[in-house]
Amino acid sequence: MKKLIAAALLLAPVAASADYVDVIEFKLKDGCDFSTYMAIVKDFNAYAKDLGYEAEIAVKLHHPDPTTHLWLGRSANAKSFGKAWDTYRAALSDPASTPYKLQQRFGACGENVSRRSYDSY
Repeated sequence: MKKLIAAALLLAPVAASADYVDVIEFKLKDGCDFSTYMAIVKDFNAYAKDLGYEAEIAVKLHHPDPTTHLWLGRSANAKSFGKAWDTYRAALSDPASTPYKLQQRFGACGENVSRRSYDSY
């Protein structure tokens, strides 16, 4: 019985936590290749690391629309995502800021099709 209770206590915090997943479906623009986009993502991740946000790109293999890719951004929870998003968005009005420069590069290379968010357990 003690082992069962110990196992339940160890698993309880894991079961109660959830990552926040930010999913952006996008298309690459003509003249922008995948390696160029990934270089922007690498620079974005270097910037966003201290904000608790990290992105990876999923390439569709079996999907009705293989012409788009998925941005999978993760943060610890919706609250930390909101703080990171507020920080990034607030800096977009400053042409000298890293977020402004990143957004210009993203805009030149890709076009967002849709955006969704999920709690991931």
